[in-house]
Amino acid sequence: MKITYLLNSGFIVKLKRLLLVFDDFSDPSHSADAEIAKGDFDNLYFFASHAHFDHFDPHILKYQESVTRYIFSNDIRRTVRAKAFPAEKVTYLKKYDAYSDENIEVTSYDSTDVGTSFAVKIDGKRIFHAGDFNWWDWDGEEEKLRRSAKLLFFRQMEKLEGLTFDVVFFPVDGRLGNSAEKGAKEFLRLTDTKALIAMHRVGYPKWEPKDEFFVKEKIFTWSPVEAGESVELEDI
Repeated sequence: MKITYLLNSGFIVKLKRLLLVFDDFSDPSHSADAEIAKGDFDNLYFFASHAHFDHFDPHILKYQESVTRYIFSNDIRRTVRAKAFPAEKVTYLKKYDAYSDENIEVTSYDSTDVGTSFAVKIDGKRIFHAGDFNWWDWDGEEEKLRRSAKLLFFRQMEKLEGLTFDVVFFPVDGRLGNSAEKGAKEFLRLTDTKALIAMHRVGYPKWEPKDEFFVKEKIFTWSPVEAGESVELEDI
């Protein structure tokens, strides 16, 4: 499995002859252009977790001739940007919805912000892309709002608890200060995850978790900084 960082929460996942692209709102390194131009794939899926500008941008329409399926959260359906996409190639998922074909199984989960998160089963591997699902515990916010954020996060984790994932893309947002790792740490505690990819870190340095972050066994983590960085996971 080869993973390439685009920007923010945007990633390419290449698995044999299957290509997944998540939340490609900007591709300053032209990594998606280069990967798709190779033609070294049989099926191409684009995901967008919600309509925020830093997760969904209609420039991905330019790949429509190569795309097998665009899989978007349902809130995107209501945007002007979505109207340009060919209806026969787009699937909109509400929370706790599903899509499948001969290559892929997708289940959508709720977000603690907008849109959905995605659990994807492909070629025997399980991938989770959180979108903006996180424990958004902001320093300095009213205590009532902080309690609400905690409640929303753990309510969703009740539906994810016990699941197994080979790769998880999850926010470790530097804007949260001392709370940046809280959501990711609890996600690892409550699931069986083999590799964690940090996202939503534009403008922040490489994240290097300390040993106490790992509440169970230590796993592979990756915190890309520059657009176009790649990693290959041979044992996943």
